[in-house]
Amino acid sequence: MTDEIRSGRVFLKAGWERLDAVETDQSRGVAAPLQEDPPQQDAPIISLPRPADVAGEGKSLFDLISTRKSRRKYVEGSLKLEQASYLAWATAGIREARAKYSFRTVPSAGARHPLDLYLYASRVEGVESGLYRYLPLEHALVRVALPGDASQLDEALCGQYWNAALVFIWVAVPYRTEWRYSLVSHKLIALDAGHSCQNLYLACEALGLGTCAIGAYDQEKLDAFLGLDGDDRFAVYAAPVGPL
Repeated sequence: MTDEIRSGRVFLKAGWERLDAVETDQSRGVAAPLQEDPPQQDAPIISLPRPADVAGEGKSLFDLISTRKSRRKYVEGSLKLEQASYLAWATAGIREARAKYSFRTVPSAGARHPLDLYLYASRVEGVESGLYRYLPLEHALVRVALPGDASQLDEALCGQYWNAALVFIWVAVPYRTEWRYSLVSHKLIALDAGHSCQNLYLACEALGLGTCAIGAYDQEKLDAFLGLDGDDRFAVYAAPVGPL
C-alpha cells in the first residue's frame, strides 16, 4: 500500500481524538464566521419564488428513491425560475434561521454549513445566462462576475457539461467548520457535500428533471472559472441539471 493510499484511508476515519490536543477558534472565543458572504455592492440580485409553490409530480418518497439515478442526456428546453428556486432550496435552503447559525434542508456537522452553492444558468426562464451564487438567508441569487463562458465551464468539468440548463457547483468555505472542529473538519465537509447532492437528486426526480454528480473535474480550472482563491474557497463537487 502506498503512502498516498494510506493517507486517503486515514482521511475517511473519525480521528476525533486529535481534537484533544488542539484548541479551536470557538474555544478561544473567536467570533463565528458569517453564515454566508454578503454580496458585492450593486451586484444584481434575483429574488426567487417560494419553493412551496412548486408542485412535483405527486410521487411518494419511496418512488423518488427507487427511481433516482444519474441522468446525463438533456433536451434543449429551459427550466422555469420556479424549478430553479425549488432545486436551490432543496439543496441548500434554510428552514429556520438563527442569529449565528441556521437549520437547513440538509444536515451539516454542528450546523456549520461550510458549502456555498454556485449556479451556472444557461437556460433558466427570466434569468440572464451566467454565473450566480445562491444566498440561502435571502433565498435569492446574486450575479457573479464571470471570467469565462459555458465552453470554459465544460473544459473545467472535463467535458461533462452535457448541454445542461443549470449547473450546480458546491464550493467549500472550510473555516466555517474549522472554527469549531479544527483538524477533523475536512471529512465532515465532504460528508456535507454528499448530503446536499442527494437532495438535489431527489428534487430533480420530483420535478421530472435529470442530474448527475461530478467528482472528476479540473480543480484549478474550475476554481479559476468561479473566481475563487483555491485556498479559503474552492470547488468540491458539481452536478449539471436539465430537462429530459
